[in-house]
Amino acid sequence: MSLDRYESPLSSRYASAFMLELFSHRRRIETWRRLWIELARAESRLGLPVTPAQVAELEAHLHDIDFDVAAKREAEVRHDVMAHIYAYGKAAPSAAGILHLGATSCYVTDNADLILYREGLRYLRGGLLAVLKNLSAFAREHRATPTLGYTHYQPAQLVTVGKRATLWMQDFLSDLEELDFTISRMKFLGCRGTTGTEASFMDLFEGDGAKIDEMNRQISAAFGFETCYPVSGQTYPRKTDSAILNALSAIAQSAYRMANDIRLLQHDRQLEEPFEKHQIGSSAMAYKRNPMRCERICSLSRYLMADAANAPMTASAQWLERTLDDSANRRISLPEGFLCADAVLRLCRNVTDGLRVNEKIVDKTCREYLPFIATENLMMEAVKRGGNRQELHEVIRTCSMAATLNMREGGPCDLLDRLSKEAAFSMTRAEMEALLEPSRYIGRCPEQVDAFLSQVEPLLQEASAESVEINL
Repeated sequence: MSLDRYESPLSSRYASAFMLELFSHRRRIETWRRLWIELARAESRLGLPVTPAQVAELEAHLHDIDFDVAAKREAEVRHDVMAHIYAYGKAAPSAAGILHLGATSCYVTDNADLILYREGLRYLRGGLLAVLKNLSAFAREHRATPTLGYTHYQPAQLVTVGKRATLWMQDFLSDLEELDFTISRMKFLGCRGTTGTEASFMDLFEGDGAKIDEMNRQISAAFGFETCYPVSGQTYPRKTDSAILNALSAIAQSAYRMANDIRLLQHDRQLEEPFEKHQIGSSAMAYKRNPMRCERICSLSRYLMADAANAPMTASAQWLERTLDDSANRRISLPEGFLCADAVLRLCRNVTDGLRVNEKIVDKTCREYLPFIATENLMMEAVKRGGNRQELHEVIRTCSMAATLNMREGGPCDLLDRLSKEAAFSMTRAEMEALLEPSRYIGRCPEQVDAFLSQVEPLLQEASAESVEINL
C-alpha cells in the first residue's frame, strides 16, 4: 500500500484477495498471452506458417512478463497491446514474427475480459450460496420465534424471525438465478478481425471459411466456451456488460434490503449484527453498538447500483462497428463492479454468520402490541359467550383509541384493562390474557419456512464451507 498515492478503498479495505488478483494487471496480461498462445496453436494445427516450436516458446514465456519493457514501449507507441506484443516478442524471439497473426487488439482485450468476467461471476456465485446457507440455518433455528411484523414500518400482525429471513433468502435466490442465466449466455468473441468480417483470415487461409470456423472453435474450447457470438463488430456485444452489471446490481439490491431491515431492527434492539469484544462503536459515545457492517453493506450497495448505469450507456453508443469511448469507462466500471459485489457479499456472509436475536426484547415487543392484534380473536370468544358482534366491534374500537392515546402520553398499553371493564365482553382480564400467547398469531409461518427450506436445500449443498476472511 502506497501512502502517498490514491488507492481505491475497494482494493485496500473491502474486496477479497481472490478478486484483487483476478483483476490484477498481471492476470490480465497473462490472459492475453494465453490467448496469443492458443491463436498460434490453432494456426499451426490448421496449416499456417506457425511451427510447434514457436508455440512451445510462447508457452515457455507465459509468466515471465517484463512490465518495464512494455511500459517503456507503450510510452513510445501509445498502444498497450502493441507494447505487450513487443515485450512478448523480446522474451520469445523465435515466435515474434508470428505473434498476433491475423488478429486485432480486441482479440486479446475483449476475450480476456470475457474470461475474467465469467470467472468473477462464478466466484460471486459461491459467495451468494454461502450467504444463503447462513440464512437457511438462521431461518430454521427461528422458524417459530414470534416477532412483530411491520407494514409501512408500523406494527402489523405477527410473523416469525425465521419467516422474515426467508424473504431475504428469496431475494438472493432470484439473484442466483439471474447470475446463472448471465453465465449461461456468455459466449466468446473469437478472432474476428478489425470489423468482425474475418477478412484477414480469408487471406491467410486462402478463402477456406471452414478453417476459420475451426480455428475459432479450438480457441474458444481452450478457454471453456462452447460457442462464439454468431456475428460481431470489432468487439463482443456490449449488451453483455449490461447483463453482467445488472446481475451485480441485483445482488446489491437484495443485500441493501436485508441490511436495512437489520439496521431498523437493531434500532429496537430486536436483532444485532456481530459485535466483537473490543470493537468501538463511537469515538465519543462509548456505549454505542452501531450496525457498522450493515451500514457498510448499504453504502457499497448504493455505489454498485449506480455503477451499473455505466453499461447501458456504453452499449447504446457503439457507433457502428466500434468506438473507443467505451474503453476507459469499462476499465473502471466492470472491475470495480466485481470488487464491490465481492465486498458486499463478504460482509453479508459475515453478518448472517453471527446475527443475534434478542429473544426477550422480541417477545416484549410482541406482547406490547399483541392486545391490539388479538382483538379479533377476543371478539370471536366474546361472541361465543353470547355477545353481539357489532356491539363488541364498537367497544374494541373506542377502547383501542383510548389505549393508544394513553401510550402516546407515555403510559402502558391498558387495552385489556379497559375491555375487561366492559359488560359487553363478559370476560375477565385473566381470561383475555390466556388468549394472548404469541404462537397463536403467527399463522403458517413455521410451515412456510419448512416448505421453503426444503425446496432450496439441494441448492445449498453446493455452498462452500470456506472460512470468512474479511477486513472489517
